[in-house]
Amino acid sequence: MPPALLLDLSRIDLNALAFDKEAILKHNPQRHEMQQLDGIILCDKDQHLIVGFKDVTENEFWIRGHIPGRPLMPGVIMIEAAAQLTSFYYKEIIGYQGFVGFAGVTDTSFRATVSPGTRLYLVAKALKVRSRLFVCQVQGIADGNLIFDTTISGAPV
Repeated sequence: MPPALLLDLSRIDLNALAFDKEAILKHNPQRHEMQQLDGIILCDKDQHLIVGFKDVTENEFWIRGHIPGRPLMPGVIMIEAAAQLTSFYYKEIIGYQGFVGFAGVTDTSFRATVSPGTRLYLVAKALKVRSRLFVCQVQGIADGNLIFDTTISGAPV
């Protein structure tokens, strides 16, 4: 049985944009084909929640080879998008200016696929935020369905 959603997306304005790509680029170093976060809708420090999204287009670098004739977003790219969201959250609430590295991923389940033309919402809840480590539970949601869930940790490098 899938876990409960961290946030019912119908309770927030999905058209709101708290941070656009330019704002994300100020926090996150990923560029070009490795930039996997298109916008942030909500960053709630009190609730320890952040909601972002990745618009999966026909122009993704992996389209040609991951799975010809039926392109599917690779799970590792979904995890990368989640890591970028949690890194942004950490930097935003801590005020850290340096590089934040990916420290681990645990308890990951993929439940559905994502194909071009889909907006993948990423919802993260901070479980632990310290000066040298953070841990977040993250869920990917598309078309109202839980696509994946995982726990991501990161640390300043």
